[in-house]
Amino acid sequence: MTYGHEMTPDVETVARTDAGLASELRLSVVRLARRLRSERDPANVLSVGAMSVLGVLIRNGESTVGQLAASERVRPPSMTRTVAALADAGFVVRRASASDGRVTLVEISAKGRQTLYADRRQRDAFLARQLAGLTPAERALIRKAAPLIERLATS
Repeated sequence: MTYGHEMTPDVETVARTDAGLASELRLSVVRLARRLRSERDPANVLSVGAMSVLGVLIRNGESTVGQLAASERVRPPSMTRTVAALADAGFVVRRASASDGRVTLVEISAKGRQTLYADRRQRDAFLARQLAGLTPAERALIRKAAPLIERLATS
């Protein structure tokens, strides 16, 4: 069904069904992600994908290229290129595994950590300003929804 401009239902109306809720949540999450990407640290030259790899290394610690590829849902050759670029620029350090010299471990460097944290601070500050414009009740709802959204994102 298509709607004319004056007939477009509001979010609350569409979200009454599970399918409508899924559609509205998808659209809202995509818009928020796009907005957060635009609020990145201006000094940051890394791609969103490279930043995501640094985030995985912060969360999980040193990892193999295969583990990083699985975590980011990309093919190992693609992750190998990303890790090589990050290593060449000093954002990560690669080293052979002590238990198996054929395995390369990737660890975030001090430069990578500093870059990731600066970028996160920039985007967190933007989001904090946006949240400050909400009512206490609205912030309480988001506080309750945040763990559920995380569960959806990681399941």
